[in-house]
Amino acid sequence: MSSNGNGDRPDLADVTFDMWIKIDGIISEYKGKPGATIPVLRKCQDTVGYLPRPLIDYVARRMGMPRSEVYGVATFYALFTLQPKGRHCIKACEGTACYVRGIKEVVGRIKDKYKVGFGETTEDRRFSLESVRCLGACGLAPVVVVDSDTHGGMTPDKVTQVLEHYK
Repeated sequence: MSSNGNGDRPDLADVTFDMWIKIDGIISEYKGKPGATIPVLRKCQDTVGYLPRPLIDYVARRMGMPRSEVYGVATFYALFTLQPKGRHCIKACEGTACYVRGIKEVVGRIKDKYKVGFGETTEDRRFSLESVRCLGACGLAPVVVVDSDTHGGMTPDKVTQVLEHYK
């Protein structure tokens, strides 16, 4: 299973030894407490950046809970992700104002240049791309938000320039 010093830990490239120490501490803190599943998964996700399936299995085993129950919580709540996310999250508004003003072409440029689709992450984990219905910035349409930065008046060329500032 593992050569990381603890035989029941799965080998996960994204989880360092220090992360395992933190994860074990989280589990120890919450084990046996009612309602602990969500806070344990949230803290594990904060530690690793996402919840790989073998980590969910590990948490369930260490918490003494059925895997199906822990996996059910991880897949039910939108705050959890089972896929790695990029360092920067791009949210492209596909509301009416943005759509009419050309967000489709802007998104097309992002997809072509960075080889990423909606709900995906670039291979280098630099960006994750998400579609949103409305960002509430219709006067700035078309709009993308990168992390917490709102960028309006996007064009295919302008979005490329904006994204180059996010390393």
